[in-house]
Amino acid sequence: MKKGDHLFLVDGSAYIFRAYHALPPLTRKSDGLPIGAVSGFCNMLWKLLRNARDTEMGITPTHFAVIFDYSSKTFRNDLYDEYKANRSAPPDDLVPQFGLIREATRAFDVACIEQEGFEADDIIATYCRLACEAGGDTTVISSDKDLMQLVGPTVGMYDPMKDKEIGVDEVIEKFGVPPEKMIDLQALTGDSIDNVPGVPGIGPKTAAQLLEEFGDLDTLLAKADTIKQKKRRENLIEHADNARLSRELVTLRDDVDLELPLDALTLDELDGPKLIGFLKAMQFTSLTRRVAEQTEADAASIEAAEVPVEWEEARGPDLDPGEGPSKDDVLPGSSADGMTPQAFAESRAAEIRDIAFDHEKYETVGNIQHLREWIAEARERGHVAFDTETDSLDPMQATLCGFSLAVEPGRACYVPLCHREGEGDLLGASSLSDGQIPEKEALDALRDLLADPACLKIGQNIKFDMLVTARYGLPLVNFDDTMLISYVIEAGRTAGNQGGHGMDPLADRWLGHKPIPYKEVCGSGKSAITFDRVPIDKATHYAAEDADITLRLWLAMKPRLVAEGVVSVYERLERPLVPVIAKMEEAGVSIDRQILSRLSGEFGQQAAGIEAEIYEMAGESFNIGSPKQLGDILFGRMGLPGGSKTKTGQWSTSARVLEDLAAEGHPLPRRIVDWRQLTKLKSTYTDALPGYIHPETRRVHTSYQMAATTTGRLSSSEPNLQNIPIRTSEGRKIRTAFIAEPGNVLISADYSQIELRILAHIADIPQLRQAFADGIDIHAMTASEMFGVPVEGMPSEVRRRAKAINFGIIYGISAFGLANQLSIERGEAGEYIKRYFERFPGIRDYMDSTKAFAREHGYVETLFGRRAYYPDIRSSNHSVRAFNERAAINAPIQGSAADIIRRAMIRMDGVLEEAKLDAKMLLQVHDELIFELPKDQADAAIPLIQEVMENAAMPAVDMAVPLQVDAQAASNWDEAH
Repeated sequence: MKKGDHLFLVDGSAYIFRAYHALPPLTRKSDGLPIGAVSGFCNMLWKLLRNARDTEMGITPTHFAVIFDYSSKTFRNDLYDEYKANRSAPPDDLVPQFGLIREATRAFDVACIEQEGFEADDIIATYCRLACEAGGDTTVISSDKDLMQLVGPTVGMYDPMKDKEIGVDEVIEKFGVPPEKMIDLQALTGDSIDNVPGVPGIGPKTAAQLLEEFGDLDTLLAKADTIKQKKRRENLIEHADNARLSRELVTLRDDVDLELPLDALTLDELDGPKLIGFLKAMQFTSLTRRVAEQTEADAASIEAAEVPVEWEEARGPDLDPGEGPSKDDVLPGSSADGMTPQAFAESRAAEIRDIAFDHEKYETVGNIQHLREWIAEARERGHVAFDTETDSLDPMQATLCGFSLAVEPGRACYVPLCHREGEGDLLGASSLSDGQIPEKEALDALRDLLADPACLKIGQNIKFDMLVTARYGLPLVNFDDTMLISYVIEAGRTAGNQGGHGMDPLADRWLGHKPIPYKEVCGSGKSAITFDRVPIDKATHYAAEDADITLRLWLAMKPRLVAEGVVSVYERLERPLVPVIAKMEEAGVSIDRQILSRLSGEFGQQAAGIEAEIYEMAGESFNIGSPKQLGDILFGRMGLPGGSKTKTGQWSTSARVLEDLAAEGHPLPRRIVDWRQLTKLKSTYTDALPGYIHPETRRVHTSYQMAATTTGRLSSSEPNLQNIPIRTSEGRKIRTAFIAEPGNVLISADYSQIELRILAHIADIPQLRQAFADGIDIHAMTASEMFGVPVEGMPSEVRRRAKAINFGIIYGISAFGLANQLSIERGEAGEYIKRYFERFPGIRDYMDSTKAFAREHGYVETLFGRRAYYPDIRSSNHSVRAFNERAAINAPIQGSAADIIRRAMIRMDGVLEEAKLDAKMLLQVHDELIFELPKDQADAAIPLIQEVMENAAMPAVDMAVPLQVDAQAASNWDEAH
């Protein structure tokens, strides 16, 4: 905490009783659980946090905590065993709510504090003192007179029930003494509620008069015999020891050895989904709606949290002994046996796994009334698994053959729309199969379901379904994606590609079930048919099973998000990104065919020239693209060093082998590398890109895989637009073919050295942090630190070496790798790396601590809580272990960068729309976003785009290093970069 910060401390115990007595008895409808105090507490805390965050109170807290009494016995009972002895037990229907209120506090994402041996007031007093010493201010949320002794220049109180601030003047107005005399006043008056004895016959008004006359308690007691009123004089003399004891009892301790330090009370951004999960478990409908609106969360798609309840304590007055829900009747969000989230997740998964599949029970829906019945049931339940069946894997060109729905495990249907039979006429057309609803009629009925925000649509890779239905005019809102849920909880635990989170492997892992293979339905090879040609009965078994599996996966996996503490990763980084990516894919990007055609010819000529050089160097012609022939030339006939054979007995000619040979000065391998790079650019881009142009939009629509990498990075395919090299002239030429439409421009917004900035933040490197803060050339600064060369007039070669080390360290570069990259001796490269760690010791500390954490836990985390699992980091195989260690070191850095740009993408459309700018986000290429918009809007858009991207980490993470985004507009991608 620092000067200018403001701490809010809520007297939680007082809040509980105020909430309980302020509202009539309330029970949860589903099971009779008493929740009146919980309801009042949540509403009071929500109002307080909302008003504080919206500055309606005139104060914005930076730190926040709710303080509770741990138990009735404290050190004061050792002083006076009658202290609070006359307090009655709390009402039966309040007892079970104590634990629920503590759970509510945690759901609000604020510190929930209690400490054995001390009252809440002592903890509050200690935090007040610490905040004052740190230069901050404190507001105590309470009207309790016991706390008024704390009021002073840096401590105020606030009574939320009366919406009244309590300062020094208010204390004097109420009690006739300033806060510093409240202890003496209470010592005289005592407290019948807490059984503090005090002095008989002396009330607050008399006590204030006595203290004004004598100054303090000790002086008053010493001169008690001078008091004129006989009874008052006698009582003060007779009960002087009680007054002194009372002073000890009412004096708040401000030296509690706190278990949670002051700096841990930082107020973070409200986690809407987390709070909504708790509120739904309590069945607080109104507050759930208000929180959802305020936090822009999709409440209908959020499951009720698992909140443990001890039913023996929780039975209300209307429940007979032995009543309450049975284990089979447990609702989402409750647990009859006090089950933890982890236990609940395991129990749910086992329960779902035990439900058998029966394909014969799946239904084919062939008339509109039947479909409406299914849709009505889905809306009544509030969730439905949804899947589309198409004749193509390209959602931008696929025909919708039908769709499937599932409302509970084993209860699913398929709605065919355009299945055909017969061989077709001369043009290939054939008649529709019988028993299908007219497409328009079926889609009109489906539209209401997909657009209903109160019904959760559950999909597996739902982005595909979203793109398909959008082309049919069907907006798909309020959804969950089982692929992304799996990705969040298992990234790195499974195969390192999207297949690890595909339906078939998920069904096998979670349900012990192998789905009907697609090729069993549609065939393979030359005999393969499209899905519209599959007989409807066979299509029903396949498609309804897909929806059934999706629903079961959702039921089994969703609780794991809570159990593993990664709800916010899914709700803030994954789910809201789906429609953003879908819009990008739908928008596509224009390319210039003529530029690509010209480049293709140019690259072909260059490749032919290099081929001639290669043949001359080799002394013969051969197939350069044949690894066998190339290996025989390099290692067989020419006898170059470092040759090794693969399992098939051929010489290895991998890119790494050729790069190593080139780095050692061998010219032929160097030219082969050049030839490979050039021919790959030609075949992958200049020749292939025109084939991806959509026949209707005339644009290229890439597809982004959201669950393909361990670190959270997106990947692109069909075509892959993320691998176009930017550092070669050929790669930049290809980017010139990506153009804006007439009257428009492209804006490229690129994070500058974001991974180095994240490293400086995570590893806390003072030199790097300062350099970034000052806007200094980071590579020149590194070179200056390492080699003692002044930044001014630094040779480019020296800076280049520092740059290679800066970026290489992030990826765990070895001395061998750095030596190859810089064309220097391995020993010299090793000295560079050693010197680097000596100059920046925090980096080595970060690497060591990250490896240790990964070995202990099996995963590492990004700044935003995304987990990347590396189970092989404990492998006995050195090379496997070393690879995983390097990956684990890099993952928090690369993953945090990926999370930051995801956060920017999620916020971007709203900001641009609010500014009434007609900008479309087209592409994401690692740390870069590409937009298209009218030329006359570029100047207004650029600063907004930069602001969103540079502040994307906030408020979840306050970066110690400023993020910088370079952005400019041009007619093509290369010029804009």
